[in-house]
Amino acid sequence: MSVSPCVRRAGLTLPALALAFLLAAGCTSPGPATPPAARSDPPAAGAAPAPTPSAPVPYWVNPDGKAARQMAAHLAASRTAEAGLLRQIASRPVAEWIGTDRPEAETRALTEAATRARREALLVLYDIPHRDCGRHSAGGAADADAYRAWVDGVARGIGARRATVVLEPDAVTHVVDGCTEEQHRAERYELLGAAVRRLKQQPATTVYLDAGNAGWVGPSQLSGPLQEAGIAEADGFAVNVSNFQTTAASTAYGRQLSALVGGKPFVIDTSRNGNGPYAEGDPAQNWCNPPGRALGAPPTRSTGDPLVAAHLWIKRPGESDGECRGGPRAGEWFDEYALELTRNAR
Repeated sequence: MSVSPCVRRAGLTLPALALAFLLAAGCTSPGPATPPAARSDPPAAGAAPAPTPSAPVPYWVNPDGKAARQMAAHLAASRTAEAGLLRQIASRPVAEWIGTDRPEAETRALTEAATRARREALLVLYDIPHRDCGRHSAGGAADADAYRAWVDGVARGIGARRATVVLEPDAVTHVVDGCTEEQHRAERYELLGAAVRRLKQQPATTVYLDAGNAGWVGPSQLSGPLQEAGIAEADGFAVNVSNFQTTAASTAYGRQLSALVGGKPFVIDTSRNGNGPYAEGDPAQNWCNPPGRALGAPPTRSTGDPLVAAHLWIKRPGESDGECRGGPRAGEWFDEYALELTRNAR
């Protein structure tokens, strides 16, 4: 299951204490990369330079993210141990979940910041109408027209800059498992397909359509719906978003699904899967702030598998899944949980 994104702002000033701590610990801020190798076709105007083959993590690290802010707060209170733990999150690229109110301005600010740092923006679009079936992350666009306008705003905000977009966590799988009401299903497929096509009009945008996780709906059940939702026109699909399935299980699941949808590549969310899924208590709630979990493998494009395009931190580690197990509302910072994820990381 996925979580609601909070509305992100693209403030670019890292708190001074956190910056000093990152540098002292040997973690450089996301400065200019090595100039890219020459290419035969010039990049589109305004596009970010292509990363060099030697840069396995070309994505932007937001220096004003929640983890960086909380790390600065710990440093200001002389809690250096806690700050050191949060550096595991603050120093790595995590996805930016685009908010509902100012999609074009917000996306433009994020992609421009990434371009200035000679990096690529990693974005999540999560605003489909009737989102999350009224659960912890309920909401989304008011109707189909509002959603189309929102996606169009995001696309304009990306422009010709480099961006990877993960499109609508859970949206297809909630149709397949029956959670989304029948009267909304045909519209959902149409909106997803239209969103893929609109985003792919941008010359440097990569789109991955969400495809659930290894513990939910099987590949044979999902392949047809993904095709209805526009997977043929997308660059690939995303698995394990906001979930805890192991990388090995996610890879096996993705490879099975890929074989059913034309050999499409996929990305895996490894943000919190270091200890795999939680297997105690109510299975229906084991996706929501489960205890004992850990950060997973750091983001990289060097996965060792030609079908696995990247391991990414799509879910933002440290943000709550919802008001369960002592957590705040979905998308809000949950410091106790963030520290547990980092302590348990191997």
